Amino acid sequence: MARINPKFITELKSYGAFDTNACYNCGNCTAVCSLSDEDNSFPRKMVRYSVLGLEDEIQTSMEPWLCYYCGDCSATCPREAQPGELMMTLRRYLTSKYDWTGLSGMLYKSLTTSVIAFVLVAIGVMWFAADQNFMFERLLHYGHYFEMLAIGGVFLVILLPNLIRMWNMAIRKSEVKVPFSAYFKSLGELIVHMFTQKRTLGCDDNQTRWFQHLILVIGYLSLLFTTVFLDWFSTESSFIMVLGYIESVIILSVTFIFMIGRLNKKAQVSKNSHPSDWFFVIWLFLMGFSAFVVRVFIDLDILETNIWMYMIHLIVLVQWAIIIVPFGKWTHFLYRSFAMYFEKLKSFSVS
Repeated sequence: MARINPKFITELKSYGAFDTNACYNCGNCTAVCSLSDEDNSFPRKMVRYSVLGLEDEIQTSMEPWLCYYCGDCSATCPREAQPGELMMTLRRYLTSKYDWTGLSGMLYKSLTTSVIAFVLVAIGVMWFAADQNFMFERLLHYGHYFEMLAIGGVFLVILLPNLIRMWNMAIRKSEVKVPFSAYFKSLGELIVHMFTQKRTLGCDDNQTRWFQHLILVIGYLSLLFTTVFLDWFSTESSFIMVLGYIESVIILSVTFIFMIGRLNKKAQVSKNSHPSDWFFVIWLFLMGFSAFVVRVFIDLDILETNIWMYMIHLIVLVQWAIIIVPFGKWTHFLYRSFAMYFEKLKSFSVS
């Protein structure tokens, strides 16, 4: 028997903007959605689950992640109930449930908490730099060491346990029996969606959005590889230096376009921007911009006498690595890809 949580809708409202009371279950949102099908009739089903307080059904469902929010459902809703925003809100809610630390929920629900977290991290970085007497070589060394440590540490300590919790909800808790071999057969689905987000191509809106996301993902991952593994800040290879510059410009350009879109609020998806949406694009922009300037200062041989520039970059980097990546909107990139993977696994389910 399904358990109803009468307080669920109140809790859910703290994660985003929507009006479930306006919905009268006409089904228009599902009818206009190009990604909805007979197996996944979102967003209508998720609206009803939310109103009824069927929390367990929502936690075991992958439907919120199958939505790529083109905005058609919200734009054509006769009651202006914002069903697209509900799906976005459910993704934030699910992120908080996957997170074993509980920090995602705290940051999503409170702008004040988020600001305090950013300030505390900045203070921590400054304290560490002061402890090192702001010595240029040491800070550059420790900054590079942090980048390598953060990649493995954040994934192993936070993201991997969260993915296990997601699997527990999606597969084990929903009592889906999946053959062990299916986990290997479905890996291609995970890789393809992670790097291309190809499901977005099924949306009826302008495919420029898909292309922008693809370029951003490629640029971000490439800059990460170039900076961390090719040691962009310390290399003397002209090819690597030019590559890093190009990747920085790509990130700057795409994130700038995203910020302009959110400011203009012309597209439905940008009309109700959550603080986490802004943190993601702004900090990604700052990552690309500060890395670009630091490299310029290195090439002009003026970074050592302008250590403040590297400090700005280091603060942005640490805030990105330990706040936004494990607890912010960046995780949507990871969870959505695994949602596609788990949906594929379910197709192999046996009685």
